[in-house]
Amino acid sequence: MATSQDFANWVCGETLDPDFLMYSLIRSRDYLRELSSGATHKTIYMPTLEAFHICLPALEAQKAIVKRLKAALSEAHQAAAGAKSQSEDVSALASAIIFESIKKNSAHERRLGDVLDEVKRGVGADWASHPVLGATRDGLAPAKEPPGKQAPKYKPATPGTVFYNPMRILIGSIAFVDDDDDPGITSPDYVVLRGKPDIVDSRWFYYWLRSPLGAHCILSLARGAVRERMLFNRLAEGEIALPSYAEQQRASAALKELKPLKRALESRLSEINRLPQKILAAAFEM
Repeated sequence: MATSQDFANWVCGETLDPDFLMYSLIRSRDYLRELSSGATHKTIYMPTLEAFHICLPALEAQKAIVKRLKAALSEAHQAAAGAKSQSEDVSALASAIIFESIKKNSAHERRLGDVLDEVKRGVGADWASHPVLGATRDGLAPAKEPPGKQAPKYKPATPGTVFYNPMRILIGSIAFVDDDDDPGITSPDYVVLRGKPDIVDSRWFYYWLRSPLGAHCILSLARGAVRERMLFNRLAEGEIALPSYAEQQRASAALKELKPLKRALESRLSEINRLPQKILAAAFEM
């Protein structure tokens, strides 16, 4: 029969399986987070932890629960690893399409500042009618924070727009607004740009910038500081092996076909990542 006990009454090895305790705490992490204190570093002090209660079945029942949990969580972790690997394969395929488009044609070295246009003008007074977009290592995402006092200076991010966080471009915080994405606005601190008409296909350029070729270019322009701001004037100094516009468009069409697959895999991975907490919740329903 399960009983409710606190930390002060437990004797590990006789009444409590350590793994059972670990999984109990993991399952209760949201509740424990609410009990924590501290502005910068959240801390749970021992008196609070000692007063925390869990449902404590007999030791053999605890071991049986732990055994089932380990098997179920192992399967969830394997599924997550598989989905992540598939997503990485899609990213590798995108880079392969970029490489192939450059190899197939006589690409010409061009200065980035000569083939890209920076978007500097803010959206203006109607900023509130647009969603706020951000750039992450996974690409386009809703911004974490709403506009502040500089809201009218937020830059339009319409289809065909590439933008990046100049403080985080070295770790891949780059986004692209595609044809089927809702347009929005993005921080005035971000670098926002587009390919010049009939010279650079913006979707092709986005995937080039996220490919090993783009990463190498970015690193070559960086001057040592990890948190250095790479504004457009710095990026403009870089060079790109640019295939014909027609070849860029052919590659761009192939890259667009990868997007639904990528989204499906990301959705699947997100669902799989929620499984451990669901498995824990189900296991402790007694």
